Amino acid sequence: MKILTVVGARPQFIKASMLSKALKSLPEVEEVIVHTGQHYDANMSAIFFKQLNIPEPDYNLGVGSASHGAQTARMLTELETIMLSENPDIVLVYGDTNSTLAAALGASKLHIPVAHVEAGLRSFNKQMPEEINRIITDHLSNWLFCPSLEAVTNLKQEGIKKGVYQTGDIMYDSILHFRPYALQESSIIKHLNLSDKKYILATVHRAENTDDPKRFHSILKALQQLEMKVVLPLHPRTKSKINQFSYTDMIIDSSIQVIEPLNYFDMLTILSQANAVLTDSGGIQKEAYMLRVPCITLREESEWTDTVHSGWNHIAGSDTKQILDTVNAIKVPKEHPPLFGDGKTSQKIAEILIAHFKKSNTI
Repeated sequence: MKILTVVGARPQFIKASMLSKALKSLPEVEEVIVHTGQHYDANMSAIFFKQLNIPEPDYNLGVGSASHGAQTARMLTELETIMLSENPDIVLVYGDTNSTLAAALGASKLHIPVAHVEAGLRSFNKQMPEEINRIITDHLSNWLFCPSLEAVTNLKQEGIKKGVYQTGDIMYDSILHFRPYALQESSIIKHLNLSDKKYILATVHRAENTDDPKRFHSILKALQQLEMKVVLPLHPRTKSKINQFSYTDMIIDSSIQVIEPLNYFDMLTILSQANAVLTDSGGIQKEAYMLRVPCITLREESEWTDTVHSGWNHIAGSDTKQILDTVNAIKVPKEHPPLFGDGKTSQKIAEILIAHFKKSNTI
């Protein structure tokens, strides 16, 4: 069985590392990895692949930044060529990026079955490109691997019932596996002179926040006024917008400690030891829950609604007062339900796919 795995951003590689490891243990499986190059990430260097024991991609398309239409079209064109050449039995995609959408579209038009890891998530905000990507991908997929019961329910409400599996979240596999190594190898806490639970981690990168001067100013103003030290790894988009809107003074001479983007081990370490995290990232909301760190989401909604219902994630939007009030009212919940499975998601997905392959080859 040949599986063509398509990834386009660092978080997808982290997820894929666990499933690739599970697939590699099966002699019946050959995996071909395609990196679209959708997101440039300076931390995705050779050390990144070495730390996570990820095989180098067989193809690197180097697509880079562009408008959504142009980027997706270029990936679709190049992926189609690779699919025709490799003739895979399954195309495997992760999450909700343009790379995911392009791969699912390309595979479906060539009648190649699609497996979607992290299926069924919904923010119910179609202004988000990610929401469109995940909806279309789910409706094109043959296997839908859901991280939670809520994701299964979302699919059922859209009439998708066949091929749906509640496997748990593959990122939980990654955190359980890599956190001990990260805490042992990362020196970020010492380097930044931080104390355990005495700082707040903040990440801001979504266009809805950084491209809107009013929203962005309001968020930065809240970070300025927090009583606890704030550590802000500066995403390239965020940095460019700070310069464009002349907001540099807002992050100078304040309690905000601006740092460069972090590698995976450093990010895992600094997140796990934070008092709380303020973020507009979908992935970090989920990782915060897995690491039992309270999260304040700087958006109007979340695709990880079950973390909100559990009391570990709080929607604060971009209003300065709302953000400050939410941070000040945080109480660590006593309960921490196992929302994302048992850390064996990659093994379950591999077993489901190989079982199908063996069954189809005995008919």
